Amino acid sequence: MVQQGVWDMPLESLPLAAGYLKATADADDEVFAAHDISICNLRGGLTHAEMANTLFADSVPDVIAFSALGWNVRAFGSLARTFKQLNPAGLVVFGGTHVSNQAERTFREYPDVDVVVNGEGELTFRELLRTGVTGQDSSGLEDVLGISWSDGLGHVVTNPDRPRIEDLDEIPSPFLTGAVELVDADGRFRYDVALIESNRGCPYKCAFCYWGGAVGQRVRAFSRKRLREELELFASLKVPTIVACDANFGMLPIDVELIEDLIEIRERTGFPLAFETSWAKNKSATFFTIVRRMAEVGLGSSFTLALQTLDPTALGRMNRRNMKVNDWKDLAAWLAEQSLECYAELIWGAPGETVRSFMAGYDDLSAVVSRIAVYPIMLLPNTEFREESEKYGIVSVRGDDDDFEYVLAHDTMTFAENRHMQTFLFWARVLAENAVLRHVWDGLRVLAGLRQSEVIAGFGRWIADAADVGPLTEAADRAQGGGAPAYARAITYLFTDSNAVPVIERWWDEVIRPALPLEVSELLDELLRYDLLTRPVCPRPGDGAPELPVVEVGGVEFYVQRAVRFRYDVVTASRELRSGHVVAAEPRETCVDLYHRTGALNAVMSTNHEEIMHFVGVPRAAGDEPTTSV
Repeated sequence: MVQQGVWDMPLESLPLAAGYLKATADADDEVFAAHDISICNLRGGLTHAEMANTLFADSVPDVIAFSALGWNVRAFGSLARTFKQLNPAGLVVFGGTHVSNQAERTFREYPDVDVVVNGEGELTFRELLRTGVTGQDSSGLEDVLGISWSDGLGHVVTNPDRPRIEDLDEIPSPFLTGAVELVDADGRFRYDVALIESNRGCPYKCAFCYWGGAVGQRVRAFSRKRLREELELFASLKVPTIVACDANFGMLPIDVELIEDLIEIRERTGFPLAFETSWAKNKSATFFTIVRRMAEVGLGSSFTLALQTLDPTALGRMNRRNMKVNDWKDLAAWLAEQSLECYAELIWGAPGETVRSFMAGYDDLSAVVSRIAVYPIMLLPNTEFREESEKYGIVSVRGDDDDFEYVLAHDTMTFAENRHMQTFLFWARVLAENAVLRHVWDGLRVLAGLRQSEVIAGFGRWIADAADVGPLTEAADRAQGGGAPAYARAITYLFTDSNAVPVIERWWDEVIRPALPLEVSELLDELLRYDLLTRPVCPRPGDGAPELPVVEVGGVEFYVQRAVRFRYDVVTASRELRSGHVVAAEPRETCVDLYHRTGALNAVMSTNHEEIMHFVGVPRAAGDEPTTSV
């Protein structure tokens, strides 16, 4: 069973999907007796040859099952061909959101694939193994629900759908059963975060989304007992962050139970430090109950305003008008009062959106929450936008290394407009979404009248024209269609390279400072310095950076910058600016210690902006040693 993450990181991504399949198959006595199932969890960035050597150098399996997603399906198609050369009688199975209900195209483009799994795969894959079918003998496939297969005569046969699993506990836990190896040779948790599912299903049918095929579906939940046992296990392994892979966490009353269990376990063991998820789009009383409890105990999270657009026309075409997103300003203000991190999501390029409407929405949002995750729209399999692309005049292109369709133009967006916006999106994601700059945005907007979009666009123009800005020059050249590797290159440089701070300071001195009112320029200088000093600490051997002392607080290690002096009280000023209060521009010297959680490099290299925020430096009064958690 093969999974591959999108990022090339020091730590692996947890193979949750493969773990479910293995745990379910192993729980069947007949299958367990006849099969030895292993998971090959590949990192992003590997060449096809490297993956082939990993998979086949020691032995060649009889069945190989790939979890196919947009970023790896082409590589897996190539590996399927290699497998068939080594074992012509072997069976190749593709499952995952990118191939589900896409058998005609999958078999056409990857003829070495024998079976495509449609929908939830756990029971289907187990039944498939029970048949004992091979790549040369398809007898027995007729009765397996939820698959598509070739009859050997060039005809694609799609069997009836398998009903969705009502009792999710029918799927054994991949963690409690040991189906997924959780620790490395030194006994440490081997993944970047712990992934769990607390429920499956999504009641919405957004035109751009295909959440595991569960859109428009009733939400089903795992049992409290099972989830608590998983959380206990992760706490015993000192896992810092739990990520719930749910579409709308905080929608169901049982979600409160999970958070209560999580808090009790954390109070007893010290872990986890943070809980991340995709929060419910409509914020009910359940959501607010959960947020209050997390705020009371200081359990970290990034709360999402999943708006996607503020334009009424685009919202209508997305099928999102029924969502109560019009209350987002009040919600953001309430989260700020709880001292909780909040960010917003926007999609650029949706049919109905224009440059003017998008930029207006971006700046409206930035006045309330500066960290805005902006994603270019893609046409994903099984989505309404993909199936009705002609209706909106959509022009798209398929990716070079991935299998996503990138939208280039449609009836409200020209090629030229999209090209211009792609450069803006690139730097918006680098600077704001991934929190290279955080506190200075409000200062520039409130004290200098500079919109966040204006500053970001100016940074992009400066990088394009500047000399000696390291990898940022190449990143700027790759802003048009460079994809994830280009983002990762720029973000990693700005957080890890010792030359990055001088580059930002040079841009500030040449572009921003001349535009600042004299009376607030020094305060804004210090806010910029505060941003740069509180970046995640990512030491690399031989980079010449001074070593910082490491202290343990509540069982967690932190780098500490001692007695950092500012000419202004930047901590208070930042908080007051975000709250919309008047800020005094008079100097007031402040001295703080800055605590940075160790281990930030994995989050930075994966450009995981939610995780990055957990590694940003936290100020404490100089000499005020925390006793529990930072």
